[in-house]
Amino acid sequence: MLTLKVTTVGSSTGFILPKEAMARLKVQKGDYVYFTEAPDGSYRLTAYNPEFARQMALAEEIMHEDRDILRALAK
Repeated sequence: MLTLKVTTVGSSTGFILPKEAMARLKVQKGDYVYFTEAPDGSYRLTAYNPEFARQMALAEEIMHEDRDILRALAK
């Protein structure tokens, strides 16, 4: 288990991710991480963006359903 300490970062509040956590999340300085709420009310820290995943799923569905239209538009 990793422990993160809440600290002051400039005029804001934040926490510092240890190198081990950054490696496991596969993130680097400047990347975004997300707190997602789990069904039991706890939170998870993840590099996964649920809104982006939802948008991509919709895009893939549209591309699959309207393949012929997209092919015509690409010409």
